[in-house]
Amino acid sequence: MTTPDTTLSGSARDAARTWEALFRTQVTLMRRFQADSVWSEVSMREYDVLFTLSRAASCTMRLRDLNESVLMAQSSLSRLVERLEDRELVLRSVPDDDARGTLVALTETGRRVQRAVGRRHVRAMEQYVGGALGIDEQAELTRLLDKLRGAQAGIADWTPQD
Repeated sequence: MTTPDTTLSGSARDAARTWEALFRTQVTLMRRFQADSVWSEVSMREYDVLFTLSRAASCTMRLRDLNESVLMAQSSLSRLVERLEDRELVLRSVPDDDARGTLVALTETGRRVQRAVGRRHVRAMEQYVGGALGIDEQAELTRLLDKLRGAQAGIADWTPQD
């Protein structure tokens, strides 16, 4: 992923090593999660949408806000939401204050599926993460990752210096 660059400062090399470790760990875990047998009712991407909706106020979000919370293109998300609606896991509607917008709400069936799949998925997390890190290590990693994510809003976009 990264190539050694002798012109990089120590802090740049450290940041690159940290990012690469985080990225490779995420890829390794995601591959394990995808291979799990918990995805018979919904795919991992479908579950991500159901889970995100389950955490929203009234289990409802504007499509554009949902798009900011999941990792997929707007057009792919729109098609996925359409498929979830066909299966009666979500319901789309037009908000009263914006005729061009779309609201996506988790149905009771969607909530049941999300909870059932979520329980199994959490057991896999417990095995893969808890099998490698103790409770205190998990808490420290969570704290650091929350700090890293939260700091991004206050860090300027990078621009080339050359």
